[in-house]
Amino acid sequence: MTNDVIKLAQALIQRESVTPEDAGCQQMMNDRLAAVGFNIESLFFTDTLNTWARKGTQSPHFCFAGHTDVVPTGPEKNWQHPPFSGLIKDGLLHGRGAADMKGSLAAMLVATERFVTKHPDHKGSISFLITSDEEGPFVNGTTRVIDTLEARGEKIDMCLVGEPSSRDVLGDVVKNGRRGSLTAYLTVKGVQGHVAYPHLAQNPIHLATPALTELSQTVWDNGNEYFPATSFQISNINGGTGAGNVIPGELEVQFNFRFSTQVTHEQLQQRVNDILQKHDLNYELSWIVNGLPFITEHGPLVDATVNAIKSVTGLTTNLETTGGTSDGRFIAQTGAKVIELGPRNATIHKVDECVSTDDLIALTDIYEQILEQLLA
Repeated sequence: MTNDVIKLAQALIQRESVTPEDAGCQQMMNDRLAAVGFNIESLFFTDTLNTWARKGTQSPHFCFAGHTDVVPTGPEKNWQHPPFSGLIKDGLLHGRGAADMKGSLAAMLVATERFVTKHPDHKGSISFLITSDEEGPFVNGTTRVIDTLEARGEKIDMCLVGEPSSRDVLGDVVKNGRRGSLTAYLTVKGVQGHVAYPHLAQNPIHLATPALTELSQTVWDNGNEYFPATSFQISNINGGTGAGNVIPGELEVQFNFRFSTQVTHEQLQQRVNDILQKHDLNYELSWIVNGLPFITEHGPLVDATVNAIKSVTGLTTNLETTGGTSDGRFIAQTGAKVIELGPRNATIHKVDECVSTDDLIALTDIYEQILEQLLA
């Protein structure tokens, strides 16, 4: 079974599933899950294939969540080894998706096969929620599956997302929450004119600068024991015609909040509007809520994960909420307890992405022990 983890990871990597393509990865997994008693549902939305596979109907309901899609490789000539070869060299499994996250998928599946073989009448339920839309616009993937489950009253109690959470060694970091992400698109309106006649124009860059300065210096909250303070960052700013003698008529600014559970996205939106209005700006403002913050505190899922990592690796793991967003945000909003645990993230999305074969073997053992503690 140990070799089976590596073989399955190789087979998944060898399928060129650049988002939103699945390229047969889910069918490969579904065949094996069906063989050990899972009921398989394929859910296709627009351009995205998703799988909902479940064994059992009772609580507690434990879900493995992940994605088969990968980011583009960029020029393949820059890779040391062909990005879809699944080549193993010097103890490393190479290829796009090795760490993010086909290695985790293989470990989840083999761990589940082992557990179900040992405990065919295990407690509760085990499920797999797999999408091919995590690396893309995340419109027709996990969020649509969750909508489907919610509509029929099917609840997940605990979920492990196989995102590559580890930093320096396998298991040193588990994500037990994520910050929220809120993006704003601001247009400040002025009056275009000649730079030699500023009294006949209104420069939106000059008008907006004090407000943007105040926004960048505002303390939005102080965070808490799980989250750092909410951050505000301007990511894009554009104004001007390209000519050196023209005062622009508009300034476009894009900015983002990464926010804690100490503040809501509605409160952030209101405070931004208050600041802009205080500076008497003529503006338009639109928002996109990319994800809401969530936290999974100590309890059965976190404790089982911490214990499994300690048993397999000897490490005392760190619980963190740093980093970007993941599909865990869609699952957590249903009330499920969600954590993220996977291999090292040092090479994700990079040229020459790779993962240690020893780490995949150990990750499989960790996943299996989590199942043992929760459902045996």
